[in-house]
Amino acid sequence: MTLHAFDLLERVRRQQPVVHHLTNWVTIYDCAQVVKSLGASPVMAHAREEVEDMVQIASALVLNIGTLTPEMIEAMKLAAKAANRKGIPVVLDVCGAGATGLRDRKCLELLDEAPIGVIKGNASEVARIGGQSVRTKGVDAAEVTGDLAALARKLAKEREATVVITGKEDIVTDGARTYRVANGHEMMTRVVGTGCMAASVIGTFVAVERDLAAAAASALACFGIAGEVAASGSQGPVSFKQALLDALYGLDRPTVERLQRVHG
Repeated sequence: MTLHAFDLLERVRRQQPVVHHLTNWVTIYDCAQVVKSLGASPVMAHAREEVEDMVQIASALVLNIGTLTPEMIEAMKLAAKAANRKGIPVVLDVCGAGATGLRDRKCLELLDEAPIGVIKGNASEVARIGGQSVRTKGVDAAEVTGDLAALARKLAKEREATVVITGKEDIVTDGARTYRVANGHEMMTRVVGTGCMAASVIGTFVAVERDLAAAAASALACFGIAGEVAASGSQGPVSFKQALLDALYGLDRPTVERLQRVHG
């Protein structure tokens, strides 16, 4: 399967879609900035009283349960249902699923009450949502045994969604097609928020492409390539984070096509 990741990035820059977020308070600025660096327009509206209205100007919705409260989950349900009615994709980052019973229950409530286009998490988060008895280390991945691609495909078929498992090699599947994205750098694991940023990058790409699996794989390829570029001139996490945002802003076709490592 040939993936033309830069073509979608060009479309993002040309269309400048609005990407609505109900997201993690720890990383909310970073999520907004990564969307802005890609050329799109972020909005971070959480109040129940306005989320449905805000969806009306958006081309994608990103939900991230990193700092969930019951009240925020109710706002997420309203936003997701409004996105479904409008026909725009919804990305759910199951951040911290497997760490507490509350997170597990609320993730499943969201998935049961409104169709979700993309379910994204690390290996243990996705495994927990898929029904396995695993524990996540806060918001960091715990070890999961077995075939991760098979686990993702099973969940994708059950939920009729695209499933993304991030890790050293990212897995993206809609149940029929599976992409493996080998871009990225170890330094990305040393910066708080890169997982949340990845969900926002996916949300930005699905805003301009309804083939959600191809869009998610393209998003992760571009994000990972930017990480590789940023790492080449960074001394540590702080300088890397700055360089990552700059690298996303400056990505060009020769760089993406030279460094992209995606296979099916």
